[in-house]
Amino acid sequence: MQQKINLRLLPSEAADESLIKKALSRALGKKESSISGFSLLKRSLDARSRTVYTNLSVLAYIDEPYQPRKIQTFDFLDVSHSPNRVVIVGAGPAGLFAALLLIQHGIKPLLIERGKDVRTRRRDLALMNKTGTVNPESNYCFGEGGAGTYSDGKLYTRSNKRGDIDRILNLFVRFGADENILYDSHPHIGTNKLPQIISAMREQIVSCGGEFLFNKKLTGFSTDNGAIQKILTSDGDQIAADAFILATGHSARDIFELLHQKKILIEAKAFALGVRIEHPQSLIDTIQYHCTIRDRNLPPAAYSLVHQVNGRGVFSFCMCPGGIIAPAATAPGELVVNGWSPSKRNNPFANSGMVVQVEAEDAYAALKKAGLENKLSGTADPLLFLHFQRLVEQDCFTAGGGRLVAPALRMTDFTLGKLSSALPHSSYIPGLHAAPLQEILPDFIYRSLAGGFKAFGKKMPGYFTREAVVVATESRTSSPVRIPRDPETLAHPQVSNLYPCGEGAGYAGGIVSAAMDGERVAIQLARIFRK
Repeated sequence: MQQKINLRLLPSEAADESLIKKALSRALGKKESSISGFSLLKRSLDARSRTVYTNLSVLAYIDEPYQPRKIQTFDFLDVSHSPNRVVIVGAGPAGLFAALLLIQHGIKPLLIERGKDVRTRRRDLALMNKTGTVNPESNYCFGEGGAGTYSDGKLYTRSNKRGDIDRILNLFVRFGADENILYDSHPHIGTNKLPQIISAMREQIVSCGGEFLFNKKLTGFSTDNGAIQKILTSDGDQIAADAFILATGHSARDIFELLHQKKILIEAKAFALGVRIEHPQSLIDTIQYHCTIRDRNLPPAAYSLVHQVNGRGVFSFCMCPGGIIAPAATAPGELVVNGWSPSKRNNPFANSGMVVQVEAEDAYAALKKAGLENKLSGTADPLLFLHFQRLVEQDCFTAGGGRLVAPALRMTDFTLGKLSSALPHSSYIPGLHAAPLQEILPDFIYRSLAGGFKAFGKKMPGYFTREAVVVATESRTSSPVRIPRDPETLAHPQVSNLYPCGEGAGYAGGIVSAAMDGERVAIQLARIFRK
């Protein structure tokens, strides 16, 4: 007999299989010897009271042989001689998972990626950290695997209505991820493990007859009768296909500008912008777990915060326990920071984006103040938020003094509008420079953040502290542009064989949701080619 049961255990108990088995015996009223084994279905923490508990959902095997968890299998077909070919622009999660699903339907994908493969890409990231040199085609955002490869691999999503989350997680396990992502409430792979997983996906695609081209940047396209005939690349190649999936990510500004120049409809999309906050991880552990020293069976503590300041939302974003702040600019002269964690989350710092919702009137006012309104056709300009995003990043670069040194303040000094005399040690390798962020950031961003920090200190006593450092700027939270598509066909309304997808097109907000959106487009193409 198999039976599902929920357990509430101390972390030390939940970390010991023999103690879980004893708990099952008690809960089921069965002898321990009758329980042949169990599988975890869901695992989460409950830290609301002073005693922290681990909640487990367990499938117990009683008086019958235990059967280990079955990982979903996938049939990848040989597409070498497929009559149909789809070009996928961008090898992030949307592009990769679209390619894998196309192969399962017998359709040949050709992925073109402006950046480098994961192994070679590491050298460019090292240069960013050590010398402040930004390669516009190979960085934390561009390259094989997309932005998620070297920025953490968080797999949590609320987008369960858009696709099959379990399928995406099982595919990650199929290519090398730990099985715990199948049952942890906030699954996480880690930047140290993702590159090998991404490489395994590419090897599967190529072994089935799909193609991968690196250092291949889309620079133009030709159309006829409302359809793309060929795309043009920076090295002079012209590539034809039956359909084109555009999965270029939230930072491919040149793609947005190319579409606008070609009079292909795009739309401004509101986004959030702010800073990254870094605390000692031990402090966050103490606050969240109500302890002096974290139990070794507990993971480094995380948090999620939101508050309304004068009717404007301020909220945490991409929280990284035991993490590192990294430079995420995609062009020289810009300062962008992001956060990531290794799989063990064992660094001494906790960092999180802390961002403010930006509306069209805010962005236009800031650009007008900077004398840049002549670039726009008003608050409805489709590139409005892109220009605003770039303006703030350039101002922060200047304030940092170059070489990707980031302008920063202690949290308490930030709220007082005071220059910090010294900054705490930080994980950010290029370095920090004390700078008046109240003058550098747009006023509505600064005031909202200052109010939010004080409110968060009341919600999490100890959070508002001079030991925390505020680092500018966290600006790549999502795409500042949406590329419209027909809700039924998923094609662009003006270009019948162009399929925008993923985070860059405005239809996803992370690795899993982008992967599901890539699969959704691939399924639609499979339907079309079957007709």
